[in-house]
Amino acid sequence: MTIAYWCVLAAIFLPYLSTGIAKFQGGFGPKQNHNPREFLETLEGSRKRAHWAQQNGFEVTPAFAAAVIIAHLAATSPQGTIDGIALAFVLSRIMFTVCYVADWASARTLVWAFGMGCIVSLFVGVGG
Repeated sequence: MTIAYWCVLAAIFLPYLSTGIAKFQGGFGPKQNHNPREFLETLEGSRKRAHWAQQNGFEVTPAFAAAVIIAHLAATSPQGTIDGIALAFVLSRIMFTVCYVADWASARTLVWAFGMGCIVSLFVGVGG
């Protein structure tokens, strides 16, 4: 399996990092587990932003996975370039979560745009 494919697996699980921040930063227990979606809507501050980062992660992951698969099938770039772009995307998602939780809105937007640029680059190809 290529590094880029491993990055897809990482991207699938990254939103759960945000879930952990939102739920387990204090206050989540068996009682809230009966209706976790309702509980998440009651959060405030950094915990609420972590929940929103989770939602964004689930929204963008299918596009990233499709981009990696298409890049492999169409050989849009050399494999090393595809792997590098995929790694950059995963790192951008980690930084996106940090920026979201910290409420650094402008930085978050820049990191989000970089991640979307990675997806586009996988589709259209770069280098080679």
